[in-house]
Amino acid sequence: MSELASEPVSHQRFATNYDEVRDIRTFEPHRIPELLRSRARRPFVPADGRLMIVAADHPARGALGARGRADAMASRPELLDRLRAALGRPGVDGVLGTADILEDLLLMGALEGKVVVSSMNRGGLQGATFELDDRLTGYDVAGTAAAGFEAIKMLTRIDLADPASVATLELCAQVVTDANRAGVVAMVEPFLSNRVDGRVVNDLSPEAVIKSVHITQGLGSSSAYTWMKLPVVDQMERVMEATTLPTLLLGGDPTGAPEETYASWKAALELPSVRGLIVGRALLYPEDDDVAAAVDTAVSLVRPADVVAA
Repeated sequence: MSELASEPVSHQRFATNYDEVRDIRTFEPHRIPELLRSRARRPFVPADGRLMIVAADHPARGALGARGRADAMASRPELLDRLRAALGRPGVDGVLGTADILEDLLLMGALEGKVVVSSMNRGGLQGATFELDDRLTGYDVAGTAAAGFEAIKMLTRIDLADPASVATLELCAQVVTDANRAGVVAMVEPFLSNRVDGRVVNDLSPEAVIKSVHITQGLGSSSAYTWMKLPVVDQMERVMEATTLPTLLLGGDPTGAPEETYASWKAALELPSVRGLIVGRALLYPEDDDVAAAVDTAVSLVRPADVVAA
């Protein structure tokens, strides 16, 4: 048992430090399903119809970089500290992640009363020769529903020159179908992609994003529970005319000034169908390293201060 624990871990509901998390994972792994069953839950969509979700599924894709630092997300305790700081801010509705991260947060009580979006993840790791072979390697719909999570997110990259893309589309269509049947939100993140000098690059032109929306919003045998997760690009008015599905805006790994990023989010958040933000690195690793301030700014763009205070 950890020397830092003030009492036996089994007598506490949640871990209070990372040594206790490690001890629970070693000696009491059954605590994870128990905490999932007893987790305080809430509806996916709040009364104001707006959502602010923090994303943290990048490490499992081998994408550890943020703002020019290739290993920014390499330390798990540091990432968890930043996530817990973000989730503790008023107006933050929930988190997106893979099982390892979500269950660490669960053990520390950070998922109580939060919306949780599971990541289907992808087999096509960043920089791999098989990067566009996006097989399911994370949560499936059954695992998401069993955990009591509210949504499942799937990256759906389409390279018209790569035959592997049709398998990706078939898989995502089945996940969308299964999620809709289970009443779980299916969050689709589409891109038209191609290789440039051997590196996979997403086409962020308005035309490409519009085409990706039309292709992927038609996946599955129902769209009743389907949401879109889209990048903020030029001519977002045209992009959002492509769908009536509820949409969250992703942040990506910003390279410009924070003020420019926030201004682009603000303008896009005023468009029809846009319901909020689902942002990771831009908020967890801000330029000034002030996670709380970055998250508070993002929340202020999603919903008015009086709604947050209430």
